[in-house]
Amino acid sequence: MRVSYRPCLPFGESMCTTLPNLVTHSGTFHCDDAFAYAVLGLALGLRAPGQVHRILRTRDAAAIQEADIVWDVGAEHDAARGRFDHHQRGAPVRDNGGMPYSAVGLVWQLHGVAAVRALLSVADGGMAEAVAAAIDEDVIRRLDAIDNGIEHPNDTLGLADLVADFNPAWDLGLVGDRAAEDAAFVEAAALAEEFLRRRVCKVRARLAADGVVAAAYARGTEPLLLELDDKMPWQETVFSHRLPVLYAVYPVPGGNWIVDAMPPEPGSFAQRLPLPEAWAGLRAQELTAVSGIADAVFVHPQRFVGAAGSREGAIAMALRAIALGKPSLHE
Repeated sequence: MRVSYRPCLPFGESMCTTLPNLVTHSGTFHCDDAFAYAVLGLALGLRAPGQVHRILRTRDAAAIQEADIVWDVGAEHDAARGRFDHHQRGAPVRDNGGMPYSAVGLVWQLHGVAAVRALLSVADGGMAEAVAAAIDEDVIRRLDAIDNGIEHPNDTLGLADLVADFNPAWDLGLVGDRAAEDAAFVEAAALAEEFLRRRVCKVRARLAADGVVAAAYARGTEPLLLELDDKMPWQETVFSHRLPVLYAVYPVPGGNWIVDAMPPEPGSFAQRLPLPEAWAGLRAQELTAVSGIADAVFVHPQRFVGAAGSREGAIAMALRAIALGKPSLHE
Protein backbone atom coordinates (compact mmCIF):
# COMPACT_ATOMS: atom_id res chain seq x y z
CA MET A 1 0.00 0.00 0.00
CA ARG A 2 1.34 3.46 -0.88
CA VAL A 3 1.78 5.24 2.42
CA SER A 4 4.51 7.84 2.26
CA TYR A 5 4.82 8.58 5.94
CA ARG A 6 6.14 7.25 9.18
CA PRO A 7 3.15 7.01 11.58
CA CYS A 8 3.41 9.66 14.25
CA LEU A 9 2.92 9.01 17.91
CA PRO A 10 0.42 10.95 20.02
CA PHE A 11 1.15 13.93 22.21
CA GLY A 12 4.26 15.05 20.35
CA GLU A 13 6.27 11.91 21.08
CA SER A 14 7.51 11.71 17.50
CA MET A 15 9.71 13.90 15.33
CA CYS A 16 7.28 13.41 12.39
CA THR A 17 6.68 16.53 10.37
CA THR A 18 4.25 15.04 7.85
CA LEU A 19 0.96 13.68 9.08
CA PRO A 20 -0.75 10.97 7.01
CA ASN A 21 -3.77 12.24 5.10
CA LEU A 22 -6.91 10.09 5.27
CA VAL A 23 -9.87 10.91 3.05
CA THR A 24 -13.45 9.71 2.86
CA HIS A 25 -16.54 11.35 1.44
CA SER A 26 -18.32 14.34 2.91
CA GLY A 27 -22.03 14.59 3.68
CA THR A 28 -24.16 11.82 5.15
CA PHE A 29 -22.08 8.94 6.48
CA HIS A 30 -22.97 5.30 6.97
CA CYS A 31 -21.69 2.44 9.05
CA ASP A 32 -19.22 1.24 6.44
CA ASP A 33 -17.22 4.48 6.19
CA ALA A 34 -17.32 5.15 9.96
CA PHE A 35 -16.36 1.55 10.77
CA ALA A 36 -13.57 1.63 8.16
CA TYR A 37 -12.10 4.70 9.85
CA ALA A 38 -12.11 2.89 13.19
CA VAL A 39 -10.39 -0.14 11.64
CA LEU A 40 -7.70 2.00 10.02
CA GLY A 41 -7.07 3.87 13.23
CA LEU A 42 -6.50 0.66 15.15
CA ALA A 43 -4.50 -1.13 12.47
CA LEU A 44 -2.16 1.77 11.72
CA GLY A 45 -1.97 3.29 15.19
CA LEU A 46 -3.52 6.54 14.01
CA ARG A 47 -4.98 8.11 17.10
CA ALA A 48 -6.10 11.69 17.75
CA PRO A 49 -7.09 13.35 14.44
CA GLY A 50 -5.03 16.45 13.79
CA GLN A 51 -2.19 15.25 16.03
CA VAL A 52 -1.11 11.93 14.50
CA HIS A 53 -3.07 12.03 11.24
CA ARG A 54 -5.38 14.24 9.22
CA ILE A 55 -8.90 13.14 8.32
CA LEU A 56 -10.64 14.99 5.51
CA ARG A 57 -14.19 14.32 4.40
CA THR A 58 -14.50 15.61 0.85
CA ARG A 59 -15.40 14.79 -2.73
CA ASP A 60 -12.74 17.05 -4.18
CA ALA A 61 -10.80 15.09 -6.81
CA ALA A 62 -7.48 16.84 -6.14
CA ALA A 63 -7.66 16.17 -2.39
CA ILE A 64 -8.54 12.54 -3.06
CA GLN A 65 -5.61 12.19 -5.45
CA GLU A 66 -3.15 13.58 -2.89
CA ALA A 67 -4.38 11.49 0.05
CA ASP A 68 -2.44 8.59 1.51
CA ILE A 69 -5.52 6.49 2.22
CA VAL A 70 -8.97 6.90 0.64
CA TRP A 71 -12.12 4.90 1.32
CA ASP A 72 -15.74 4.98 0.14
CA VAL A 73 -15.00 7.69 -2.42
CA GLY A 74 -12.78 8.14 -5.46
CA ALA A 75 -14.14 5.31 -7.67
CA GLU A 76 -10.97 3.25 -7.29
CA HIS A 77 -9.93 0.09 -5.50
CA ASP A 78 -6.19 -0.46 -5.27
CA ALA A 79 -5.20 -1.74 -1.85
CA ALA A 80 -1.50 -1.33 -2.64
CA ARG A 81 -2.11 2.40 -3.10
CA GLY A 82 -4.48 2.76 -0.16
CA ARG A 83 -7.64 3.09 -2.29
CA PHE A 84 -10.77 1.38 -0.97
CA ASP A 85 -13.85 2.44 -2.92
CA HIS A 86 -16.62 0.11 -4.10
CA HIS A 87 -18.90 2.35 -6.14
CA GLN A 88 -17.17 2.00 -9.52
CA ARG A 89 -17.82 -0.55 -12.23
CA GLY A 90 -15.68 -3.62 -11.77
CA ALA A 91 -15.45 -3.17 -7.98
CA PRO A 92 -14.42 -6.40 -6.24
CA VAL A 93 -16.99 -8.87 -4.96
CA ARG A 94 -16.86 -11.62 -2.39
CA ASP A 95 -16.58 -15.26 -3.36
CA ASN A 96 -19.90 -16.21 -1.77
CA GLY A 97 -22.16 -15.68 -4.75
CA GLY A 98 -20.58 -12.43 -5.82
CA MET A 99 -21.80 -10.19 -3.01
CA PRO A 100 -20.18 -6.74 -3.38
CA TYR A 101 -17.79 -5.42 -0.78
CA SER A 102 -18.46 -2.20 1.06
CA ALA A 103 -15.64 0.17 1.98
CA VAL A 104 -15.18 -1.50 5.36
CA GLY A 105 -15.09 -4.92 3.71
CA LEU A 106 -12.25 -3.77 1.46
CA VAL A 107 -10.39 -2.16 4.36
CA TRP A 108 -10.91 -5.25 6.51
CA GLN A 109 -9.34 -7.46 3.83
CA LEU A 110 -6.04 -5.67 4.23
CA HIS A 111 -6.16 -4.27 7.77
CA GLY A 112 -8.58 -6.44 9.73
CA VAL A 113 -5.98 -8.75 11.24
CA ALA A 114 -3.80 -5.82 12.31
CA ALA A 115 -6.79 -4.03 13.84
CA VAL A 116 -7.69 -7.15 15.82
CA ARG A 117 -4.09 -7.69 16.91
CA ALA A 118 -4.02 -4.13 18.25
CA LEU A 119 -6.89 -5.05 20.58
CA LEU A 120 -5.48 -8.36 21.80
CA SER A 121 -2.90 -8.91 24.50
CA VAL A 122 0.55 -10.06 23.44
CA ALA A 123 -0.29 -13.51 24.78
CA ASP A 124 -3.40 -13.73 22.59
CA GLY A 125 -1.80 -12.23 19.49
CA GLY A 126 -1.62 -15.63 17.82
CA MET A 127 -5.42 -15.67 17.70
CA ALA A 128 -5.66 -12.50 15.58
CA GLU A 129 -6.27 -14.22 12.25
CA ALA A 130 -8.96 -16.53 13.65
CA VAL A 131 -10.69 -13.67 15.46
CA ALA A 132 -10.53 -11.45 12.36
CA ALA A 133 -12.00 -14.24 10.21
CA ALA A 134 -14.87 -14.74 12.66
CA ILE A 135 -15.63 -11.01 12.74
CA ASP A 136 -15.49 -10.86 8.96
CA GLU A 137 -18.06 -13.66 8.78
CA ASP A 138 -20.41 -12.32 11.45
CA VAL A 139 -20.05 -8.53 11.18
CA ILE A 140 -18.20 -7.27 8.11
CA ARG A 141 -20.16 -9.33 5.59
CA ARG A 142 -23.36 -8.05 7.15
CA LEU A 143 -22.17 -4.45 6.80
CA ASP A 144 -21.24 -5.16 3.17
CA ALA A 145 -24.75 -6.46 2.50
CA ILE A 146 -26.47 -3.56 4.26
CA ASP A 147 -24.38 -0.85 2.59
CA ASN A 148 -24.94 -2.33 -0.87
CA GLY A 149 -28.70 -2.58 -0.38
CA ILE A 150 -28.73 -6.38 -0.42
CA GLU A 151 -30.02 -6.64 3.14
CA HIS A 152 -32.00 -4.25 5.32
CA PRO A 153 -30.81 -3.56 8.88
CA ASN A 154 -34.28 -4.55 10.19
CA ASP A 155 -33.33 -3.44 13.68
CA THR A 156 -33.30 0.10 15.05
CA LEU A 157 -30.87 -1.12 17.70
CA GLY A 158 -28.49 -2.58 15.12
CA LEU A 159 -25.04 -1.09 14.57
CA ALA A 160 -25.87 0.37 11.16
CA ASP A 161 -28.82 2.34 12.51
CA LEU A 162 -26.96 3.43 15.62
CA VAL A 163 -24.17 4.89 13.49
CA ALA A 164 -26.65 6.52 11.13
CA ASP A 165 -28.26 8.27 14.11
CA PHE A 166 -25.09 10.34 14.53
CA ASN A 167 -25.85 12.24 11.31
CA PRO A 168 -27.29 15.69 12.13
CA ALA A 169 -31.08 15.90 11.96
CA TRP A 170 -32.41 17.76 8.94
CA ASP A 171 -34.12 20.53 10.94
CA LEU A 172 -31.31 21.52 13.31
CA GLY A 173 -29.55 23.77 10.82
CA LEU A 174 -26.47 21.54 10.83
CA VAL A 175 -26.84 19.71 7.52
CA GLY A 176 -24.09 21.10 5.32
CA ASP A 177 -22.21 22.45 8.33
CA ARG A 178 -18.90 20.72 7.63
CA ALA A 179 -17.53 21.12 11.13
CA ALA A 180 -20.67 19.66 12.73
CA GLU A 181 -20.90 16.79 10.25
CA ASP A 182 -17.20 15.95 10.61
CA ALA A 183 -17.44 15.98 14.41
CA ALA A 184 -20.46 13.67 14.23
CA PHE A 185 -18.52 11.32 11.94
CA VAL A 186 -15.65 11.08 14.43
CA GLU A 187 -18.14 10.35 17.23
CA ALA A 188 -19.79 7.64 15.13
CA ALA A 189 -16.40 6.08 14.40
CA ALA A 190 -15.68 6.04 18.13
CA LEU A 191 -18.86 4.04 18.66
CA ALA A 192 -17.81 1.62 15.93
CA GLU A 193 -14.39 1.25 17.54
CA GLU A 194 -15.90 0.51 20.96
CA PHE A 195 -18.17 -2.09 19.37
CA LEU A 196 -15.14 -3.66 17.70
CA ARG A 197 -13.17 -3.70 20.95
CA ARG A 198 -15.95 -5.57 22.72
CA ARG A 199 -16.61 -7.91 19.81
CA VAL A 200 -12.92 -8.84 19.58
CA CYS A 201 -12.93 -9.62 23.30
CA LYS A 202 -16.06 -11.73 22.96
CA VAL A 203 -14.85 -13.67 19.92
CA ARG A 204 -11.44 -14.28 21.50
CA ALA A 205 -13.12 -15.65 24.61
CA ARG A 206 -15.41 -17.87 22.53
CA LEU A 207 -12.51 -19.30 20.57
CA ALA A 208 -10.52 -19.83 23.77
CA ALA A 209 -13.47 -21.68 25.29
CA ASP A 210 -13.76 -24.17 22.43
CA GLY A 211 -10.93 -26.41 23.59
CA VAL A 212 -12.00 -26.18 27.22
CA VAL A 213 -15.58 -27.18 26.39
CA ALA A 214 -14.48 -30.05 24.15
CA ALA A 215 -12.16 -31.38 26.85
CA ALA A 216 -14.86 -31.09 29.51
CA TYR A 217 -17.28 -33.06 27.35
CA ALA A 218 -14.66 -35.75 26.73
CA ARG A 219 -14.25 -36.20 30.50
CA GLY A 220 -17.98 -36.63 31.08
CA THR A 221 -19.78 -39.92 31.50
CA GLU A 222 -23.24 -38.88 30.29
CA PRO A 223 -23.21 -38.01 26.55
CA LEU A 224 -26.32 -35.82 26.86
CA LEU A 225 -24.83 -33.68 29.63
CA LEU A 226 -21.96 -31.16 29.56
CA GLU A 227 -20.37 -30.34 32.93
CA LEU A 228 -18.28 -27.18 33.08
CA ASP A 229 -16.19 -25.71 35.91
CA ASP A 230 -16.89 -22.13 34.79
CA LYS A 231 -19.53 -20.22 32.90
CA MET A 232 -18.26 -19.80 29.32
CA PRO A 233 -19.49 -19.87 25.71
CA TRP A 234 -20.34 -23.52 25.05
CA GLN A 235 -23.14 -23.85 22.52
CA GLU A 236 -21.02 -23.17 19.44
CA THR A 237 -18.67 -26.00 20.42
CA VAL A 238 -21.63 -28.34 20.79
CA PHE A 239 -22.84 -27.36 17.32
CA SER A 240 -19.45 -27.47 15.61
CA HIS A 241 -18.53 -30.85 17.13
CA ARG A 242 -22.05 -32.22 16.57
CA LEU A 243 -22.37 -33.26 20.20
CA PRO A 244 -25.70 -34.70 21.43
CA VAL A 245 -25.75 -32.42 24.50
CA LEU A 246 -29.16 -31.54 25.92
CA TYR A 247 -28.04 -29.56 29.00
CA ALA A 248 -24.92 -27.80 30.24
CA VAL A 249 -24.27 -27.41 33.95
CA TYR A 250 -21.98 -24.65 35.29
CA PRO A 251 -21.54 -22.34 38.32
CA VAL A 252 -22.49 -18.66 38.48
CA PRO A 253 -21.59 -15.94 41.01
CA GLY A 254 -23.60 -16.27 44.17
CA GLY A 255 -23.11 -20.00 44.60
CA ASN A 256 -25.83 -21.46 42.37
CA TRP A 257 -25.31 -23.91 39.54
CA ILE A 258 -27.15 -23.40 36.27
CA VAL A 259 -28.88 -26.05 34.17
CA ASP A 260 -28.87 -24.57 30.65
CA ALA A 261 -30.89 -26.19 27.86
CA MET A 262 -29.32 -26.61 24.42
CA PRO A 263 -31.13 -25.05 21.42
CA PRO A 264 -31.73 -27.19 18.32
CA GLU A 265 -29.89 -24.78 16.00
CA PRO A 266 -27.84 -21.55 16.28
CA GLY A 267 -29.96 -18.53 17.10
CA SER A 268 -33.02 -20.55 18.07
CA PHE A 269 -35.00 -19.76 21.22
CA ALA A 270 -36.30 -23.33 21.34
CA GLN A 271 -34.60 -26.21 23.16
CA ARG A 272 -33.64 -29.70 22.13
CA LEU A 273 -35.35 -30.82 25.33
CA PRO A 274 -37.01 -28.17 27.52
CA LEU A 275 -36.92 -28.72 31.25
CA PRO A 276 -40.03 -30.61 32.46
CA GLU A 277 -43.29 -28.74 32.07
CA ALA A 278 -44.27 -29.61 35.64
CA TRP A 279 -41.25 -27.59 36.87
CA ALA A 280 -41.97 -24.43 34.86
CA GLY A 281 -42.02 -21.26 36.97
CA LEU A 282 -41.50 -23.05 40.28
CA ARG A 283 -39.01 -22.04 43.00
CA ALA A 284 -37.42 -23.35 46.18
CA GLN A 285 -39.58 -25.72 48.26
CA GLU A 286 -42.33 -25.87 45.67
CA LEU A 287 -39.83 -26.92 43.01
CA THR A 288 -38.17 -29.37 45.38
CA ALA A 289 -41.51 -31.02 46.11
CA VAL A 290 -42.24 -31.54 42.42
CA SER A 291 -38.74 -32.36 41.16
CA GLY A 292 -37.36 -34.30 44.12
CA ILE A 293 -34.14 -32.21 44.02
CA ALA A 294 -33.38 -31.07 47.57
CA ASP A 295 -31.58 -27.82 46.67
CA ALA A 296 -33.51 -26.90 43.53
CA VAL A 297 -33.66 -23.09 43.20
CA PHE A 298 -35.83 -22.25 40.19
CA VAL A 299 -36.92 -23.16 36.67
CA HIS A 300 -37.77 -20.41 34.20
CA PRO A 301 -41.40 -20.40 33.02
CA GLN A 302 -40.14 -20.93 29.45
CA ARG A 303 -38.15 -23.98 30.64
CA PHE A 304 -34.85 -23.10 28.98
CA VAL A 305 -32.90 -22.65 32.20
CA GLY A 306 -33.00 -23.68 35.83
CA ALA A 307 -30.70 -23.72 38.84
CA ALA A 308 -29.78 -25.62 41.96
CA GLY A 309 -27.69 -24.70 44.97
CA SER A 310 -24.90 -27.19 44.21
CA ARG A 311 -23.17 -28.94 41.36
CA GLU A 312 -24.65 -32.22 42.50
CA GLY A 313 -28.13 -30.71 42.59
CA ALA A 314 -27.79 -29.21 39.10
CA ILE A 315 -26.53 -32.49 37.68
CA ALA A 316 -29.40 -34.31 39.36
CA MET A 317 -31.87 -31.82 37.83
CA ALA A 318 -30.41 -32.34 34.37
CA LEU A 319 -30.40 -36.13 34.66
CA ARG A 320 -33.96 -36.15 36.00
CA ALA A 321 -35.08 -33.91 33.12
CA ILE A 322 -33.37 -36.23 30.62
CA ALA A 323 -35.06 -39.28 32.14
CA LEU A 324 -38.48 -37.60 32.12
CA GLY A 325 -38.02 -36.29 28.60
CA LYS A 326 -36.70 -39.43 26.92
CA PRO A 327 -40.11 -40.43 25.48
CA SER A 328 -40.42 -37.06 23.72
CA LEU A 329 -36.91 -37.42 22.28
CA HIS A 330 -38.05 -40.43 20.28
CA GLU A 331 -41.35 -38.99 19.08
